[in-house]
Amino acid sequence: MVELSRDGQRAYLTNSLYTALDEQFYPDGIKGWMAKIDVGGPTKQMHVDPQFLPEFDGMRPHQTHLQGGDASSDSYCYA
Repeated sequence: MVELSRDGQRAYLTNSLYTALDEQFYPDGIKGWMAKIDVGGPTKQMHVDPQFLPEFDGMRPHQTHLQGGDASSDSYCYA
């Protein structure tokens, strides 16, 4: 799953899609992870943040919902 931050400066990636699909691709289970890619500088180059790589043992990180609504999927949570 890929989520883009509201300001377009970060992208969050996980190795999980949705439970129904994960069960097809990972029938023995999954050790989920999430990575953050920063976009910055005048050339807008992308760099993986080495300090941000949480792992989710036995859990499936589908979408990114960060405090303050950083990811695009959080847009529907605020009126």
